[in-house]
Amino acid sequence: MEKKNFEKVEKEKLVEIKKVEKGSIADEIGLEPGDKIVSINGEKIEDIFDYRFLITDEVIKLKVIKSDSELWEFEIEKDAYEDLGVEFDSPMIDFAKSCMNKCIFCFIDQLPKGMRSSLYFKDDDTRLSFLSGNYVTLTNMKEKDLDKIIKYHMSPINISVHTTNPDLRVKMLKNKNAGDVMQKIRKLAKAGITINCQIVLCRNINDGTELDRTVNDLSALYPSVNSISVVPVGLTKYREGLPDLIPFDKISASETIEQITKWQERLLKEKGSRVVYLADEFYLMAGYEIPSYDEYEDFPQLENGVGLIALFKYEFSDYLDYLREQNIDKLQILNSNNKRRKISIVTGVLAFEFINGLAKELEKTFKNIEINVYPIKNNFFGEHVTVTGLLTGQDIVQQLSGKDLGEELFIPETMLKADEDIFLDDYSVKMVEEQLNIKLTVVKNNARDFILKVTGLTFN
Repeated sequence: MEKKNFEKVEKEKLVEIKKVEKGSIADEIGLEPGDKIVSINGEKIEDIFDYRFLITDEVIKLKVIKSDSELWEFEIEKDAYEDLGVEFDSPMIDFAKSCMNKCIFCFIDQLPKGMRSSLYFKDDDTRLSFLSGNYVTLTNMKEKDLDKIIKYHMSPINISVHTTNPDLRVKMLKNKNAGDVMQKIRKLAKAGITINCQIVLCRNINDGTELDRTVNDLSALYPSVNSISVVPVGLTKYREGLPDLIPFDKISASETIEQITKWQERLLKEKGSRVVYLADEFYLMAGYEIPSYDEYEDFPQLENGVGLIALFKYEFSDYLDYLREQNIDKLQILNSNNKRRKISIVTGVLAFEFINGLAKELEKTFKNIEINVYPIKNNFFGEHVTVTGLLTGQDIVQQLSGKDLGEELFIPETMLKADEDIFLDDYSVKMVEEQLNIKLTVVKNNARDFILKVTGLTFN
């Protein structure tokens, strides 16, 4: 490492260092919080991907402006991919790109007023797609943005397609630039970028023959288009001034299942993969059996609610079998000192039968457990919102007040804000506990945690 020279420079768009790790390269060469990176290897930094890509070399040239406006230059020798040891104000460095669409089905447009501001932000940033799995429409992307994805091989990318009919996509997204999605997808696919696609299905709009067209166009690009999910439109009661949309029901859900099942059978023969998958809600609405664990292959759309139940059922059965192979009597002694344990579980209306079935299975295995499962109707968002993850604290309190809940009440972590004990309506876990006068326990979204917490077992 060598400090080469100092000189005065004019202010420009720079990347400010927030923190320097002690003992790191940055610390050793004298960088401090408040210093600003001008360039790495002569190139400007727009976001975290530029930074990560540019520091991969074993020898890099770094320009930094110190707090006194002097320019420092370094030539740094290090291990390949070794980080400099700095942190920035934002994990992405740059601000997230907001959505430029006015989709006819946008859930955020259906939120009531007065909720926390972060819920109203519509992101449409491919960098967040790569980092966090968010779905993006590509409508705010220029050629240089696509080229950057290809250059850094930002893969996989999750794309909200909805329809491959250009005119219909313009209409659904209410964006004149929305019609070229297939050209952009083909460019990414040709460059070796893996793509997962999403279709938000709206009755009498992009279903039926339009759905056939979309699945056909996208699946033709397999394996670059790795998977396609089809999810039902979510409709709240706050749709005043928004386009009229019809919720799915048992009959329309059944028709969609039959349609996609035919595609899965065809694609499995032609491609060796089903490629397209339906959200669990379709099967629950129609009263169909959830497909088997194997039918979801490697669960490519799990984060999009596709295959969650099949995976949970598989893991539940597997772990329960494991416990049954142990000394059950000994396990029951560990269960609340062998006293009868009475608890309650909260779930959405749609998943009630599934969760209740799991509870009955636990009661059969552990004779001293009594489990009540309560389906909570979503009064906050409206009757058409039936998924568990969109339940609010106030609905839970209102509908469970006065009920015999036992010694503990369990909720899934999907109801809460990430890393915080806050529901969508800003009720906290503590508030629900105080108003219902019961201990509230959050269960992770996996079968092992569900079984151990619900039963109270300390067995590992």
